Amino acid sequence: MAPVSHNFATHDQNPGLRIIRESGVLKAGFNSDPAHLAAVRAAVEALSAEAGFEAKPSGEIGLAVNEAIANIIRHAYGRAGDMPIEMTANVKAGAIEITLRDWGSGECPAASSHREPMDPLTPGGLGLVCMHRLMDEVLFTPQPRGMLLTMRRKIAS
Repeated sequence: MAPVSHNFATHDQNPGLRIIRESGVLKAGFNSDPAHLAAVRAAVEALSAEAGFEAKPSGEIGLAVNEAIANIIRHAYGRAGDMPIEMTANVKAGAIEITLRDWGSGECPAASSHREPMDPLTPGGLGLVCMHRLMDEVLFTPQPRGMLLTMRRKIAS
């Protein structure tokens, strides 16, 4: 099947964003501008729903992706809005697997220090908690430059 570009956001509405859907696969390339979060999240939630996830788990997967991208923007790129991020979401073997690739600081979030104690009313610090609680697997793989994040969630039977 030929790639199909869906209208989650057009180039005119959201320059710096491309989203391509193929059979069970979603590929997105975008710059680190927070304006892309909603479109990428909506695309992931739509793919999740089509894969058989109910509304609540689809929203949870979307939230995990949203938090992961926000962390890339904030921590890997120091809030710079023009750096590349690539995402692939793939539905296979009863699960969705999402990878996010950045070319930022390369610092592994698990190794970094966190604010103690964590105050849930203060912004920041909950992205990793959300990702780990909402997804079955979360894996950070350092790259020669940057980081590859892989998240996986099984479809409930």
